Amino acid sequence: MPSYAGLYQKQVPTRRLWVFPHVAANVFVGASVLIIAFVVLGLVYQHRMLAVTGAVQDWIAHSLGWFYTGAVAIFPVFCLGLALSGLGRKRLGDPDERPRYSRLTWFAMLFSAGMGIGLLFWSVAEPLSHYVAPPWGEGGTEEAGRVALRLTFFHWGLHAWAIYVVTALGLAFFTFRHKLPLSLRSIFYPLVGDRIYGTFGDVVDVFAVIGTMFGVATSLGLGVLQVNAGLDYLLGIGESRLAQVLLIVAITGAATASVVSGLDKGIARLSRLNVFAAFALLVAVLAIGPTSFLLDAFLEATGEYLQNIVQLSLWTQATGDGAWQADWTLFYWGWWISWSPFVGTFIARVSRGRTVREFVIGVLLVPTIAVLFWMTVFGATAIYMQHTGQADLAGYVDGAVSHAFFALLDVLPGAKVTAAIATVIVILFFVTSSDSGSLVIDMLTAGGHTDPPKVQRIFWAVTEGVVAAVLLLGGGLQALQTAAITSGLPIAAILLVLCYTLYQGLVSDQIPSGEAAKGPVSPDLVMGLEARERPRAPEEAAAPGE
Repeated sequence: MPSYAGLYQKQVPTRRLWVFPHVAANVFVGASVLIIAFVVLGLVYQHRMLAVTGAVQDWIAHSLGWFYTGAVAIFPVFCLGLALSGLGRKRLGDPDERPRYSRLTWFAMLFSAGMGIGLLFWSVAEPLSHYVAPPWGEGGTEEAGRVALRLTFFHWGLHAWAIYVVTALGLAFFTFRHKLPLSLRSIFYPLVGDRIYGTFGDVVDVFAVIGTMFGVATSLGLGVLQVNAGLDYLLGIGESRLAQVLLIVAITGAATASVVSGLDKGIARLSRLNVFAAFALLVAVLAIGPTSFLLDAFLEATGEYLQNIVQLSLWTQATGDGAWQADWTLFYWGWWISWSPFVGTFIARVSRGRTVREFVIGVLLVPTIAVLFWMTVFGATAIYMQHTGQADLAGYVDGAVSHAFFALLDVLPGAKVTAAIATVIVILFFVTSSDSGSLVIDMLTAGGHTDPPKVQRIFWAVTEGVVAAVLLLGGGLQALQTAAITSGLPIAAILLVLCYTLYQGLVSDQIPSGEAAKGPVSPDLVMGLEARERPRAPEEAAAPGE
């Protein structure tokens, strides 16, 4: 395994390119050309693109579904193993370093970046869909209700967050512990050494940029469908592709303004506002809905989820046609994986100074519990209303998915108020997803620089909006799902390699506890000898009041 000595002295070569002052040219140009080609083809050949994306999704589902299933099953086991082992004491940064953000702000940013828009889009539609048409058994029964929550927990629980943990932990360890660039190429250093700074690393980062772009664009596309549905419910503006494209333009403009304001003033504040607004909506629906039933359902569904987690993790629908798996489980795994360079880089960026154990517990367990409770409150309320005959919501799971959330609120007291809050939450999630996504893509195309120029971030924020609009125009929800599944495929292979290199890196790490490896120093001192203290860069300074 290559030595880590002196790694902090190397940077990915960057230069000025047109109006962009600080880019890794090969990554920036390569990713831009491929994304622009997709946008042009999507606009010119809309119907043909729809046919192609459908064929691609079918091929991946039938030929490589086993690969997605097996890879994602490994990640939570790997994460928990690290946390429970002695390696959990390692710190993501210098051994005497402490976190920059308070736990509340940290959790808020994790929550907003990790799930965001999908929480509102799918929290009613998915459980209700599984209740009406479960993959096994008869629909519309009490057993179908239990299966629905169990499957929803499976798609939004430990596996999803474990994907983020693996990515973020690897990036944070190699970047903050051993001073490599904050870029997906860095995870390959134990295997290829200095070649991460050349063509090999450029190719890895191009895959990461494309995966991030389509993962974020998928969420933005879902988000604009939800915003359009909310505004139609509140104001009666109707729904159309034109309205949705105009909404993308407007909200992307707001995201661009957030980009200009920076990480602490933009994303951090919006993330806290997101969480407070979402918590208020959650408490309101819990209070005015079937409260006792929801609390019972949460405990029962959690138990059944944990009891069946191994079976669900390895279930491939081998004896069926695989259609359900392709539409649901593989879509989610592809979506989470395609988001992992974005969310992982962002989580790593805001998690410096925490131990591996604290990181795994904080990112894997805490958000999982919060998300599962959210899914119970909204999903189980919808199932309860449908099962008891108090509302007919089943029609919204086939073709009108974006309306399902507002249809549920409509049958509860104070519908206009809660619907307005929900619409604002979706918009805020939209803005933070676009903002943090553009930050991450900018870092990847700037050689892993953690504070790249804002003009580049603005370019990527606008590009995300354009890609989301093209996906909607070129096939709607199916195109969004296919983009997520397809772009996640190469990244899934990269994450499996990351598990190996991260373990090797943690085991080989020789920086002793309490003794920081700080630059500038001689390369011979990086492996644990006493070093001079370096001043913190402005971006590493403690946030006010934290």
